[in-house]
Amino acid sequence: MRLNILLEKLVKLQVRNKQEIIMAKTSVKLLARQKRVKRIRKNIIGSLIRPRMRVFKSSKHIYVQIIDDACGNTICSASSIVFSKNDNESVQGKVEQAKRVGMLVAEYALSKNIVKVVFDRGGYLYHGRIKSLSEGARAGGLIF
Repeated sequence: MRLNILLEKLVKLQVRNKQEIIMAKTSVKLLARQKRVKRIRKNIIGSLIRPRMRVFKSSKHIYVQIIDDACGNTICSASSIVFSKNDNESVQGKVEQAKRVGMLVAEYALSKNIVKVVFDRGGYLYHGRIKSLSEGARAGGLIF
């Protein structure tokens, strides 16, 4: 009897507030990363002189954008999808791909006269692919 009452209350709550249904389906890791992103973004602000270099990684690829937060524009971007499409430029391993993406985004940024950036690791630990990407960007000529 008591279980039925609890289930009815739960159903009413889910129907009344759809956002809580979405929250229940997201993973704990994703929610923790989103909290870290909010906390980091309070302090990291990109400008036209020193834009923000934002990193996102999925299970297969890594993406990086250089963003001017004053206008909300993406100045340039690069990803590891380029290496998976080109058969002649096969790169072994995700860490090596991240390093190549860092060099690629540095090349794009230098072509648009951007030398200094603010590194936004996107709530990820500075380890593995994120570290490799930043090392590649530094090797490519970016300062951060």
